Amino acid sequence: MKMKAAVCVRAGGPEVLELREIPVPEVRQGWSLIRIRGAGLNRSELRTRQGHSPTVTFPRVLGIECVGTVAASATLPEGTTVAAVMGELGRRFDGGYAEYALIPDALLMPVKTTLPWPVLAALPETFLTAQGALDTLPLEPGGRLLIRGGTSSVGLAAASIATALGVETAATTRHATKTAALTTDHALVDDGSLPEALRKIWPDGPDATLDLVGATTALESLRLVRPGGTVCVAGSLSGWVIKDLEPIAMIPSGTRLTAFHSKTVQGDAPALQRIVDAVEAGRYDSHLDRVFALEDIVAAHRVMENDESAGKLVAVP
Repeated sequence: MKMKAAVCVRAGGPEVLELREIPVPEVRQGWSLIRIRGAGLNRSELRTRQGHSPTVTFPRVLGIECVGTVAASATLPEGTTVAAVMGELGRRFDGGYAEYALIPDALLMPVKTTLPWPVLAALPETFLTAQGALDTLPLEPGGRLLIRGGTSSVGLAAASIATALGVETAATTRHATKTAALTTDHALVDDGSLPEALRKIWPDGPDATLDLVGATTALESLRLVRPGGTVCVAGSLSGWVIKDLEPIAMIPSGTRLTAFHSKTVQGDAPALQRIVDAVEAGRYDSHLDRVFALEDIVAAHRVMENDESAGKLVAVP
């Protein structure tokens, strides 16, 4: 039995993603065969495709998250709706850019939902990351949160969650044309004048900052929060490494720096169910930007690489 899959044949530009017919994986002990109904696109896959993931070998079907139904399993009933994220999906073994994927049972998160497949596919990695990152911050109703990288899918998800909690939020974008996509109380353009713009809103600074830009902005974020505030770095839009970091000289006294990695929420079915329920109830917006057919995965990666989206991109077989 054959299936269609977008195979990354080597490191390079979007054109190295080739639509091929490959064998459907055979079920084995501890793994289930999932019929893929949608796969969210992530910058992690973009960097892997570019050759920045030395542990990944090619050819490889990328895709670190997916949603679908159980096609064959020794542990779950056939037809069960499931999601999966991380756990070397799309890295050590083939991922979600395909019609089927063989996934370890430990990664599968059964969910009950009436959401359309593309909307459901927009949620797992993005919202679990956003929720996990916000859980590291001391946020309470009436508190103040700054989100840097606000038009990223995680930034938009974090804004939905924080707003529903009753937190006053501000979010940044580098592109003035994208401010309309920001659903926060305050939309700010991060063009070098952010400290001045932020002081006009909150003279003492935010209580907390979720920094999804990462390496190039983390130190400035530490200076922007109120004294004793907290910064969580949960994204790497600008890279992984803060160069020449001198903690005592650069971190204001009493200010806290923390981080979040989505590996800590992989397999957390109850957390995902709460997110799905909130989207169904209208408390959260999925922020689904565009849906691509699997055959158009090259075009989808070009949109992602050129920062042309404001929200989540999803591919469907």
